[in-house]
Amino acid sequence: MLVAAAVVPCPPLLVPELAAGAAPELDELRAACADAVGVLAAARPDRLVVLGPAEQSGRGPHPQGATGSFRDFGVHLDVTLGERQGEAPGRLLPASLAVAAWLLTRTEWTAAPVEGLGVGEPLAPESCAELGRELAASARRVALLVAADGSARRSLKGPGYFDERAEPFDASVAAALAHADTDALAALDAKLAAELLAAGRAPWQVLAGAARGAGLRGELLYDQAPYGVGYFVATWS
Repeated sequence: MLVAAAVVPCPPLLVPELAAGAAPELDELRAACADAVGVLAAARPDRLVVLGPAEQSGRGPHPQGATGSFRDFGVHLDVTLGERQGEAPGRLLPASLAVAAWLLTRTEWTAAPVEGLGVGEPLAPESCAELGRELAASARRVALLVAADGSARRSLKGPGYFDERAEPFDASVAAALAHADTDALAALDAKLAAELLAAGRAPWQVLAGAARGAGLRGELLYDQAPYGVGYFVATWS
């Protein structure tokens, strides 16, 4: 059963070593993320699953001890999923899960075993919901850390240039996260999300499937688009 969830963004710039001189600009966001992870720990889950967008689903989970790297971004920094190291060599974490692993390391997560799962961005809403239900049923007390971004078309300087539909789309996501509205998340238009470069659509819909009927209450901790990309931090508990 899902007992808690936290939603965080997953830009590599969240890692100060990658942001360099711009690192202080995201201090508020980092603090909100730390608070959100703290809510997960307080829920005392038996299992934590970290979700994030990936190129494709279905390649199997990333076990605790899996590693990620930010070397492709020009920084010799590696991260480990969970507190144990060196237990799961091989396939690297996708970038979204590497950022989430860094957040867990920063907050010294020790509350429960951790597993990572990449969610393919094209995954259909119905498949997302089914995956969410499976995750919620996988242990007596399940928590989800959902690392995902909103539209990348919020401004002229955004990665995808400006689209007037981006702000209303992100506003609908923020409202759904604030109220733990599983129906609203499940109803997000996959085609529109793709056009707006909103990488979080599939992971959010997995969350909606996992949380349906759980009676969780939402709180929105952060809702801004500092670099033309919608970033949200929210907790459901």
